[in-house]
Amino acid sequence: MKKKTNIGLDFEVDKLTNSIENAISGEVFDTLVSQITDTKQVKKMDWWFNWHTEINVNSNTVFKLATINNPTIIHGLISLTDKGDHIFMNLIESAKFNKGKNKLYKGVAGNLVAFACKTSFEKGYEGLVSFIAKSQLIHHYTQSLGAKLFSRNRMFIDTREALILTTKYFKNFKL
Repeated sequence: MKKKTNIGLDFEVDKLTNSIENAISGEVFDTLVSQITDTKQVKKMDWWFNWHTEINVNSNTVFKLATINNPTIIHGLISLTDKGDHIFMNLIESAKFNKGKNKLYKGVAGNLVAFACKTSFEKGYEGLVSFIAKSQLIHHYTQSLGAKLFSRNRMFIDTREALILTTKYFKNFKL
């Protein structure tokens, strides 16, 4: 069996919003995060990473971020693994149209990380989330998410920061 190598995550948190925000108008859209089980929902050409492989790994659960008003357009994807005492973020990606200086929506990555934290709280893990970061983005994750460095490029978000992120994006969330 081929061993999976962990690549460092290289998502950028452009802005912590209350949901996702149109980059031009500033209009905010309510979002919906739902599990993807069928690879047909994800077109390979729309993503940098191979999400079909990620969806087919039994230990991973892949979720999509969409707006409530248009649930068929995927704004971002996240792959999570339940480690029994915390949630591990395997992979996270914004849709191509939400990347770069001409992106259409801000807040996608923040929304997905907040969902990982919310999932951790719901499983009784006190919001703990870990991930492996690309070295050049460690400072960015410390500043934008309040993530802490554990070892080399392994980072984690602990309870306090997880609660801040979760309540920012999920207004009805209660501990």
